[in-house]
Amino acid sequence: MRLDLENLPSDPALLHRLVRDMAAVVTQREGEIERLQTIIKTLQRGQFGRRSERLDPDQLALALEDLDADIGRVEARSPITIKAPSAPARRKPLPEHLPREDRLLDVEAAVCACGGALHSIGESVSEQLDWVPASLRVLRVTRPKYACRACNSVVQANAPERPIAGGLATPALLAHVLVSKYCDHTPLHRQAQIFARHGVELSRSTLAGWVGGACWWLEALHARLAKAILASDHLFADDTPVPVLDPGRGRTKTGRLWVYARDQRGWSGPEPPAALYVFAPDRKAERPMAHLERFKGVLHVDGYAGFERLTAGGDVVLAACWAHTRRKFYDVAQAEDTPLAHEALARIAALYAVESKVRGQSPAHRLAARRDVSKPLVEALKAWMEAQLPLLPGRGKLAEAMRYALSRWTGLTRFLRDGRVELDTNPVERAIRPVALGRKNHLFAGSDGGGERWAVVASLIQTCKLNGVEPYAYLADVLARICDGHPANRLDELMPWAWKSAQHVNT
Repeated sequence: MRLDLENLPSDPALLHRLVRDMAAVVTQREGEIERLQTIIKTLQRGQFGRRSERLDPDQLALALEDLDADIGRVEARSPITIKAPSAPARRKPLPEHLPREDRLLDVEAAVCACGGALHSIGESVSEQLDWVPASLRVLRVTRPKYACRACNSVVQANAPERPIAGGLATPALLAHVLVSKYCDHTPLHRQAQIFARHGVELSRSTLAGWVGGACWWLEALHARLAKAILASDHLFADDTPVPVLDPGRGRTKTGRLWVYARDQRGWSGPEPPAALYVFAPDRKAERPMAHLERFKGVLHVDGYAGFERLTAGGDVVLAACWAHTRRKFYDVAQAEDTPLAHEALARIAALYAVESKVRGQSPAHRLAARRDVSKPLVEALKAWMEAQLPLLPGRGKLAEAMRYALSRWTGLTRFLRDGRVELDTNPVERAIRPVALGRKNHLFAGSDGGGERWAVVASLIQTCKLNGVEPYAYLADVLARICDGHPANRLDELMPWAWKSAQHVNT
């Protein structure tokens, strides 16, 4: 229902009927939207209910997408648009970097219906977001040949280096396949179906060969990224399982992606954020021992006991995670609803309230605030747990949560001695989430080599994201430059943060 306020009917009876019709439409429309929004709220509560009742995050996202689409259908089916003069726009303007295509909608004649001449008094300009479908094209490279009559020699420009020897794919197409697989989590067999819809038959095995060839070019960048990250003196570490096909046994085995993150944004450090993934076939303690052989500094970790071996030489100190500690009490509070668990959660929340105020400040400022405000809270929390623990059943979950915290107290209080230390390992937890999503879509890595390729590309893509770099643009440019012979001693120029800076300078 569209109303033009400047051309309303003058008949009162017609106006009354118009209002009644509009009220009926509004009531029906709002009732249906309210019903759908109630369903959305119910689903969202499922995110925070008991663990056994929670929806899988992907299932929840899919349900919310469909319900939001239902609301959009209701709004489109029964639109109520009041044409008011110069209504202020509330929507965020579309990005300036997007190309614009102008379309002019003009009146048919420059003469008014009364016969008078029309003259321009301005114009109305509106914008809509359009989509140009992705397309494939063929690049034809022509190299003229020239002959010399004097010496019978032939001269011709050298053929350009191909990223895949004898292959058809350009660096841009390889980047698209890599980003689709490792960033957008679209397996290769689905990509093959998408290419077929564009009229190009590319088998899954062909795409797999492209992925392997492209990753070979990127391995040097992965190694340089590892060197840059592990040179830091403050890192976050964790690991996540990756199912790997084991043809000999006819099933999958469990490999691991070890993740090391550098994130100094909390204390305005000089180094840009970055993430490194390293594949290993198991979770043995010697894996992080080998990865961090030369690391010296503070390592933010969860409760995995294998990290303790890193401290033997005295070069590595561990900072424990308050988020993991909090999770222990949260599970008890949800399962048993005991006041003691809720009190522990409130005490930990007070520590995070202090951190929210000093995030982004200098290490000295953070340390001063922590010693003034957080230290008394921490000391009171420890005294409270030590007083309550003897009164609790020894095998109870609440006692287990308290013992978990007290056994890691040195690591948990590391932040009171160093303003650069964070309360938790959330930076590396966030780096693990894309792997978990990819794991659900890929189902498994086809081999240990597949796990290693996953680590190579995921490291570059996640580091791009952390630095506000669009992964496709980065990989397409970097692959082209490496194939053109970018010097191996200048790989630092191709790190995502350096690449971003160079792009800003060029523009």
